[in-house]
Amino acid sequence: MDAQVRDHASQHDAIADLPLVTESARVTRVTKMDQDRRPEVTQAINRWVAEAAPEYSPIGGPADWDGLHERLLADGHQSVARRVATLAERYDRPKPMLARVELVTESDVDFVAGQYIGLRYDGTSRAYSLASSPTRDTLEICVRRVPGGRLSPRICDDIAVGDEVTVRGPYGELVLADTSSRDMVFLATGTGVAPFKSMIDYLFESGRDEYQGKQRDVWLFLGAAWADDLPYRTAFRELARERENFHFVPCLSREPYLSDWDGETDYVQQALLKHIDETTVATPIGAPLDKRLEDGPGSGELPSIDPANVDVYACGINAMVYSLVAAIERLGVPANRIESEGFG
Repeated sequence: MDAQVRDHASQHDAIADLPLVTESARVTRVTKMDQDRRPEVTQAINRWVAEAAPEYSPIGGPADWDGLHERLLADGHQSVARRVATLAERYDRPKPMLARVELVTESDVDFVAGQYIGLRYDGTSRAYSLASSPTRDTLEICVRRVPGGRLSPRICDDIAVGDEVTVRGPYGELVLADTSSRDMVFLATGTGVAPFKSMIDYLFESGRDEYQGKQRDVWLFLGAAWADDLPYRTAFRELARERENFHFVPCLSREPYLSDWDGETDYVQQALLKHIDETTVATPIGAPLDKRLEDGPGSGELPSIDPANVDVYACGINAMVYSLVAAIERLGVPANRIESEGFG
């Protein structure tokens, strides 16, 4: 469909114009976003053990891994023991862990990119950020399973096309700043990227990635443990190929245990520092941060971010958001140019 772009100069002003509505909605699409990688896990454990402690090869299946872990620790192979434990945890985790759900309502639900809704399914309600652009006719959420959670496991396991849900909202003030010449940096972990998916799509659809005829650089740093834990990874990679001013930097802390991943493995706030243009940082900011500035990016992107000329948006678990905000303020990003939202 052709994008119908909202005619608001200020997204904050737009919130005041939105009615708070309750709508019946129907599920039109459910997609499981992570993968069953158990065969890869088995191969990786055998590979790690064969390289570091060949006396234990070959290794049997999952039933043998606990005992293998204990023997490796007892014999001083701490590093490979940690890898075995991490991979065994990945093997055992519930499936699926990540799902996207598309909804259609009886009448349009107007919202601003970055907002969230209350979703009620089978008697239980939870808040979920909207991952869809306001230009779309449907609503979309992205859900990660929370072990023991009241709703996320049922969404991941049970929700199906045709199911009825209730949508309440929209809510939230994590929205785009007024269009300016400043570049934009989005930092998220896991499903914290959902509101940024909405914002980034809307930015490019509405032409807000340009100001007075000049392109603004748009950066997305997205962190997860494994490659298939990155929501919307395919869409972001495609957008990076299509738009020269969009820079996608996945940060995968555990993926090298399982594949030949050679990109960023740091936390998103650390990866951000490696992409800062050192010439724009006038004074030392402290030994740990200065060390990151000296490290070269592992993403293939040039370190070109100017902290004094960016709007920064952060969303994810609270610990990451607090750490991130502290780091970027020390870099020289003005506090009034930082928008953040934490959960968990």
